[in-house]
Order: sequence, then C-alpha cells, then structure tokens
Amino acid sequence: MQTLPRFVRFALAITLLAAFQACTPSQQSTTPTQERLRWDAVQADNWALENGWMRGSDFIPSTAINQLEMWQEETFDTATIHRELGYAKGIGFNLIRVYLHHKAWQQDSAGFKDRMEQYLAIASSLGIKTMFVFMDDCWNGKSDIGLQPKPRQGIHNSGWVQDPGQDESADTTYFPILKRYVQDVMTHFADDHRIVLWDLYNEPGNSGKRNGSMPLLKAVFGWARSTSAIQPVTAGVWDANLHDLNVYQLAESDIITFHNYATTGSMQATIDSLKTYGRPLLCSEYMARTNGSTFENILPLLKKEGVSAINWGLVTGKTNTMYAWSDTTHQDGSEPDLWFHDIFRPDGSPYRQAEVDLIKDLCLDK
Repeated sequence: MQTLPRFVRFALAITLLAAFQACTPSQQSTTPTQERLRWDAVQADNWALENGWMRGSDFIPSTAINQLEMWQEETFDTATIHRELGYAKGIGFNLIRVYLHHKAWQQDSAGFKDRMEQYLAIASSLGIKTMFVFMDDCWNGKSDIGLQPKPRQGIHNSGWVQDPGQDESADTTYFPILKRYVQDVMTHFADDHRIVLWDLYNEPGNSGKRNGSMPLLKAVFGWARSTSAIQPVTAGVWDANLHDLNVYQLAESDIITFHNYATTGSMQATIDSLKTYGRPLLCSEYMARTNGSTFENILPLLKKEGVSAINWGLVTGKTNTMYAWSDTTHQDGSEPDLWFHDIFRPDGSPYRQAEVDLIKDLCLDK
C-alpha cells in the first residue's frame, strides 16, 4: 500500500476546529501512570519563556535520501550538515527538527550516539537548538541497514522509511528493541540543553494504520517518561479524523505540537482550537506552496500568534521534496515551476530571493 501523503487527509478548518474542541481540556486531565508525570502548565510556560519564539525547518542533508542514510557511519556527512545548517542560521532560524532511526542505533548504538553528538555540536555552534523525532508512520514500510536506494526521479520522498516498519509497528514482540533504543538515547542526552524537545512519534496512524498505532504511541510515552530526561516530550496532532489518537496525544504531550499544510483560515482555526489547552504551541510541519501554505501567508501569522514554526524542508536534495506528494508529472527529473517544499538549492542559492528576504525580516534579530 502506498503511504498516505503527509497531512493530505487533514480536514477543512471547520471540521478541524470541531474535532479538537470535541475533547476539551477538562476531558483530557487524566493522571498519567508513567514515572514522570506530564508537565504542569507552569513548567510548560517556563519552557516557552526560556526558549522564546523558535523558528526553523525539518532537516535532512541534501546528500541523504532518508534517515538511515543520514545516520549510518558510512554516509554521515558532517561537511554537508555544517554547510546547510549554516544556510538556516543565515536566515535567522534557531530550531531544527531531525528524524532518527532505530536501525542505525541497533547496528551501532555507541557510534549512533556519537554521531548525534557531532550533529548537536555543529548545530549548537551555529546557535541552533534541535528537536529529535523517534517513531514515524510515513512513507515506505520496509527498511534495511546498508546502501540506501537511489531517488526515483521526480517522486517526493521516494526513499523515506517508516520507523519502525509497517509490520513492526503493530508487533508488540518487537517493542523491547524500540524501548531500549528510546531509553538509551534519551538517557544519554537526558540533561542536554541543546535538545529543546523530544518528538516521540511523527504522524501516528498514517499509512492506513489509524488506531493500530495506539499501542506503540502509548508505549513510547511510557518509555520516555521513565527516563531522567529533562526535556519535554510531545507527539503532534495532524489529522482531525484520528479522534482517539488525538485525544491521547493532546492529553500526554508536555508541549502541544501540530502539523498544518493548509491556508491561513485552517491554520488560524487550528491555533484557536489548540490554544484552549493552555499549553505552548509549536507547528512542527507547515509550508506546501501548491497547497496555499506559504512563508508569505503562514509565517507572519505564526509569529503574531506566538506559535513556534518549523517548515518542511531546508535544502532540496535526494528526498525530492521540491515535488508535491502526488506529483508524477516530473519523472524526467525536470524542476517544477512551483516548488512544494524547501528553501535553498545545495549551493546555498535560494529558490526565491523574496521568500528568503521575508524570512530574514521576520526571523533575524534586529
């Protein structure tokens, strides 16, 4: 089965608003059973005050097709990471969201954590904090350690892989491996202030899994909360139709995060509905030009509302995210007239200078 496009099933603004307001904050105030309780509102607000308005992008170096190619020793590319995070610094970004993968850890846990240390040293030297992502239900359902596939010309995220895979995510006998992974990584970086937030599960329920992702979602929150990590944890809501998952994610997240690839009306409705939870908000995925989600209309709104902002895509490269989710019209490798995601070409030249000028105006400290 083909993976569902990222956020493509997010409802229209009015449906979204009703779905989130159907589970009010008072209905969510359950007592967690994990060792570390969910942060209270004061802790969450203090975190927001400490970090201010954060802005940045989801990031994978242009030389990597997926998380495994980014994190395996043979293809871990510090030169490209440093150069491309420099582009982010240059336009005033101070937060980067980065996906991990448990199979790279499983192959070489000490080396994996060392490479995370190298990445964090680079990002921190540029004044950039990091939001790491553990689980992910998006795109290809099978993955293998070693040489990764070449990109399919003109196809968005042709090589991106779920973590864990389609079958493994529902196999509770596989969970002990994932538990060791999450707890080892979080324990190693438990008091690392370069990490601003742990995103425990990207788009649970995607790829047709729906409530089938609930056992792993609940498990990963428990594993995370049983560590001594000082950073907050979250799992972003992304599809208003996934009611049960949304209820759990909103009840358990220390900081409310969400995805929205739609226009200003939908974004405003999402913000208004999620503000009722009384938590800091962070939009961890937005900006899809052909959907009407652009820097011009969304970034000023997020800044005005005090919502930290992470767009999808920094530098176009092997992930092919300049192409839209379902675009099959550029399989000759030609460039689309209107890029879907991404800001820069690999050489650092912007796709649109006017966009970069706007981002700088909104994001660079004056």
